[in-house]
Amino acid sequence: MSQDYPSNDSDRFIPSFAEAPVGAILGSVAAIMFSVGTLCIGGLMGLVVADVLGRNFFDAPITGVSEIAARTVVAIVFLQVAAAIQQKRLTRADFLVRRLERRSPQTVCLLEAFFALIGAIVFALIFWASWPKMMDAWTGAEYFGVQGVFTIPTFPFRAITVLGSAVASLSALYRMADEMRSFRSNAT
Repeated sequence: MSQDYPSNDSDRFIPSFAEAPVGAILGSVAAIMFSVGTLCIGGLMGLVVADVLGRNFFDAPITGVSEIAARTVVAIVFLQVAAAIQQKRLTRADFLVRRLERRSPQTVCLLEAFFALIGAIVFALIFWASWPKMMDAWTGAEYFGVQGVFTIPTFPFRAITVLGSAVASLSALYRMADEMRSFRSNAT
């Protein structure tokens, strides 16, 4: 029976960003964004728990929790996606990749490079589509919520989408270049 689970070398997916200045900067930015996203998860959990406790025990719900949660979940995704790309932690069929890697490491490198290129294109398109909306939110002082009850500016959330998609696109390009380097080293 073959082993489809990684052995103790599961850390091999964590890239060494000290090799190049671009990788070090990109890795640092992604790590900071990931940390901010993690803090947002904790803050959102605290807010939801406080709302539930206030609603059920004190008959005093916190206004705007659903609006904040809806926007924050999207922000968290864009804050953390670059780190996931850099560490090869996006959703994929690992059992298939590992089996294919045992048979042909070069094929896996090409496949990973192709998917990284597609990811870079997709995130570049998200950046391109989100930029005008972010600028409109900035210049138009756009808010969401109910006027007079609860409003919050949309600009920070739109800016996170733009920043996250830009860093994710650059991370995917870096990942593609790294896979092509691996392909060349496996060819020799």
